[in-house]
Amino acid sequence: MKIPSKHIEEAVEQLSSLPGIGKRTALRLVLQMLNRSEEEIQQFSEAFVRMKKEVKKCTSCGNISDLDVCEICSNSNRDHGLICVVEDIRDIMALESTGYYKGIYHVLGGVISPMDGIGPKDLNIGTLLDKARDQNLSEVIFALSATMEGDTTNFYLFKKLSPFNLKITCLSRGVAVGTELQYADELTLGRSIINRQPFQLNA
Repeated sequence: MKIPSKHIEEAVEQLSSLPGIGKRTALRLVLQMLNRSEEEIQQFSEAFVRMKKEVKKCTSCGNISDLDVCEICSNSNRDHGLICVVEDIRDIMALESTGYYKGIYHVLGGVISPMDGIGPKDLNIGTLLDKARDQNLSEVIFALSATMEGDTTNFYLFKKLSPFNLKITCLSRGVAVGTELQYADELTLGRSIINRQPFQLNA
């Protein structure tokens, strides 16, 4: 499809670089934006610039936040002895939407995946071990996706955390095997938290 403007073509290229947006969808969005006022476009673009400049990673758990420490970690009503290990921030959003979990989180930033060249050193594991060593933790919950990579990461973390004599649990398998946590429905995810089980190496 030939686009009669290099400026529109550039805008389409930028939008279609986002995951899940093809060239046709990007063109439809760009043409819709073209009909907006200059002020609206300015507000639209400034929102993204502010987001990039001002959104931070929580220095404690790795969640996204407008402050150095996120609202979850700074909340004294949360159980700071209970820590839930997740792959990324989308999993925190999914778990928080259930309303069942009242502890804090630790974001790994991914899972161990040799096929993708991701090893333990590429993940936020060292700070988790520091928390286990320095904080008065009562339980660590593995809430990684029920995939081969998630299970491999669970196994690695279990071996690393075992010397600290912590209670280590994982979500019950109400979350189907092969399912990424962020796509599980709230009821199933909530039940998986409540019915979490002791982690076993042969699980």
